[in-house]
Amino acid sequence: MTDLPRSDPLAAVSPLDGRYAGYTEPLVPYASESALMRARVRVEVEYLLALADLDATPVAVDDPAPLRDCYESFDADDARLIKRLETEGAAGYDATNHDVKAVEYFLRTRTAESLHPWIHFGLTSEDVNNLAHRLLIRGAVEEVLLPALTDVRDELTALAREGRDTPMLARTHGQPATPTTFGKEMAVYAARLGRAMGRVRGASADLSGKLAGASGTYAAHVAAYPEVDWPAFAREFVADLGLEHTSLATQVNPCDDLAALFDACRGVNDILLDLDRDMWLYVSDRYLGQEAVAGETGSSTMPHKVNPIDFENGEGNLSKANSDLTFLADYVTTSRLQRDLSDSTVKRNVGAALAHCLLAYRKTENGLGKVVPNETVMAEELAATPEVIGEAVQTILRREGDTEAYERVKELTRGHRVTIEDFRGLFDELDVDESVRDELRALTPAGYTGVAADLADSTADTEGD
Repeated sequence: MTDLPRSDPLAAVSPLDGRYAGYTEPLVPYASESALMRARVRVEVEYLLALADLDATPVAVDDPAPLRDCYESFDADDARLIKRLETEGAAGYDATNHDVKAVEYFLRTRTAESLHPWIHFGLTSEDVNNLAHRLLIRGAVEEVLLPALTDVRDELTALAREGRDTPMLARTHGQPATPTTFGKEMAVYAARLGRAMGRVRGASADLSGKLAGASGTYAAHVAAYPEVDWPAFAREFVADLGLEHTSLATQVNPCDDLAALFDACRGVNDILLDLDRDMWLYVSDRYLGQEAVAGETGSSTMPHKVNPIDFENGEGNLSKANSDLTFLADYVTTSRLQRDLSDSTVKRNVGAALAHCLLAYRKTENGLGKVVPNETVMAEELAATPEVIGEAVQTILRREGDTEAYERVKELTRGHRVTIEDFRGLFDELDVDESVRDELRALTPAGYTGVAADLADSTADTEGD
């Protein structure tokens, strides 16, 4: 296997960069090491420009465009140079063995010498890193994950509306229960997902950044320029990056905001786990068929099979993502006193957690796009389960003042196989008006779906995102 270059997807240690690289590619601008380098360059450049705007400092920048071009035009060669500065030395600098310091030296290679003392002035690495990570995570969530979730929700909404009038047997505790429609069941998931997406958007909007020096006291800044209101400066700088400002911190931004976002993502994933499992069961029960792909193999030994692999892949990756997100939410909110670096290596895995999310969302979307309700099977099972109208029968009889209504239907149905004719025999024996008897005789399992069809139409009214 040594003949495979490390860059070959077949040599990837993780399937996220190997087998599933096509699915996870949209996250490269937000989750790769080069993306983190670029984000750090952005923070350093904008900080330098903010220093230049202060009357107290002698920093002079006549034209900010060339500085901003350092991150706006950041490319693979720039990333490689930063890596060489860190690991082996380059451009006249010894190896830093420090990724943020390598960014500082990179900017020195792109700027006039007069600016060099002001690059990273008064900052600790965490000032740069916490802002860079949040810019990337917000981009990944808002530009990649939420659009993918919108596609899932659109598939659910389409299924809800197409299946609004398709009656099917519902199950509670795995047992036959009051009928519903396939469309209404899909509408429930569409509505739940919409509300959960709203929570993710809110948590993303609440991401907050810190810029306060080595112990969160602005000590170096104040020592150099005591007349500057550095907390106000930091508040404005962080806001200009589009983040909320964390005013009280140690060297480390506490990361409660990241934990809230990871928890919100887990909420989305829990809903989709529920969906994937239900869809798997519907396929198993033959309520849903799947459109076969020409040339595709469903089973290596059973040619007839069309496996629900997309829902299975979705379930597996959602479970993996949630495991990672739970760990991340727990871990990033802790630090030994002011700072330790255990969280640094952990945060490098945020992209992997988000990649498992994205992979699951796309797999679930694919699965939803392939399913076709099997109305014949649904109708046959409804017709074969007439006992589900027992709820309607006893409720109508209660309305008529029958205090033994529940017990009558229970005696007829509990532990017995019954037919519609058995119910009609009961109706014939009842002491009720003929109009009520006609009402009872008109009951059918397929017609006992309440306002399920209308609820399926209401999907658009329950969007919470």
